[in-house]
Amino acid sequence: MTTLEIRDLCASVIDNDDEIDILKGVDLTVRSGEVHAVMGPNGSGKSTLASCIAGHPKYFVTKGSITLDGQDLLALPVHERARAGVFLAMQYPVEVPGVSSANFLRTAATALRGEAPTLRHWIKEVNAAMTLLEMDPAFGQRDLNVGWSGGEKKRHEILQLEVLKPRIALLDETDSGLDVDALRIVSEGINRSVRSGLGVLMITHYSRILRYVRPDVVHVFHGGRIVESGPASVADELETSGYARFGSTVPDARPTVTPHA
Repeated sequence: MTTLEIRDLCASVIDNDDEIDILKGVDLTVRSGEVHAVMGPNGSGKSTLASCIAGHPKYFVTKGSITLDGQDLLALPVHERARAGVFLAMQYPVEVPGVSSANFLRTAATALRGEAPTLRHWIKEVNAAMTLLEMDPAFGQRDLNVGWSGGEKKRHEILQLEVLKPRIALLDETDSGLDVDALRIVSEGINRSVRSGLGVLMITHYSRILRYVRPDVVHVFHGGRIVESGPASVADELETSGYARFGSTVPDARPTVTPHA
């Protein structure tokens, strides 16, 4: 059982020499096999939370803790957090000209496993995952993210989940830019990993992906805090009513429903 535990997390960012507070006391626990959806308006702190967990140098944790099975993630550099089992699917994956998808995946697997997977076994493993994601094996020869559609980028992120097998995945708007078919395929890939024990923190603006990947808990972010947590039906309510009901009292709010253990 893997447990990602976040306690009283506060974080800021430097913008034009000014320090701007973004996270203002976040408490959250994600365990193996759980899906936690994080929803909220733009600028509420959702992506900042994922960046702080992964170790993005732009953000500064000013208070609180992030642990993975008791290990202090804040004390680790980015690559060590990845090796510990943290995976970040970025909202806007970076283009890497000259590096093929296949080389990227095998290099990442080597770094995580401590040794290069045997080529014969690796090809079989990757091709099996690509078949499930309805990806052409020739896709592996294309430069990473260069000229890819939004759907191709998102499928490749799920391919990484399938073959790298992290313990906790931070999925930042994985449903962005997906058509109906791609959304179904990507969601099926996420569900396969969850059934294998992956814990997921999924950031999204829309409830449509949550109809395919049913969350155990939905957390509503507003003003740098979680202001409400509850079952999957919370996402449906937000789709209808939006965030107006949280109003100006948000900065002093606390979750109205405690996530289940």
